[in-house]
Amino acid sequence: MTIQVGDPIPEAVLSYIDNGVHRIDTHTLFNGCKLVLFAVPGAFTPTCSERHLPGFVAHFDDFRARGIEVACMAVNDTFVMQAWGTAQQVPAGLKMLADGNADFTRALGLEMDASGYGMGVRSKRFALYAEAGIVRGLWVEAPGEFRVSSAEHVLANLPA
Repeated sequence: MTIQVGDPIPEAVLSYIDNGVHRIDTHTLFNGCKLVLFAVPGAFTPTCSERHLPGFVAHFDDFRARGIEVACMAVNDTFVMQAWGTAQQVPAGLKMLADGNADFTRALGLEMDASGYGMGVRSKRFALYAEAGIVRGLWVEAPGEFRVSSAEHVLANLPA
């Protein structure tokens, strides 16, 4: 079942690199803060690299000015996420999270089968906004689209 607005964030463990590989459980990640998490089907893929991540990089300070943290997630490993973040000049503070086995993606009910493209299980393209671990906004793209999960759309549609 797909997560909905009003639902608590499910428990899973993600990883990231910051002077070594670190693991963080989602309750710690989302606890006590406002966080926009956007997910992409794959690091270094065209729409993700040309539009999705660059939009959040460009608007990172706009989110921070509203007291909102930002994190990017993909079903890739931590080393790929770090390399992609470096290539995209991701600002310090924008977390590049790896969901290597798609555990969190599955817990959210937002997985897709991309095996037809040789990519296996991946995340749908989406963005969610959570306050203290409760989903307050959710924008999931239709297959092949990029509109509602953009940084601009999320900023314009954050709950009051």
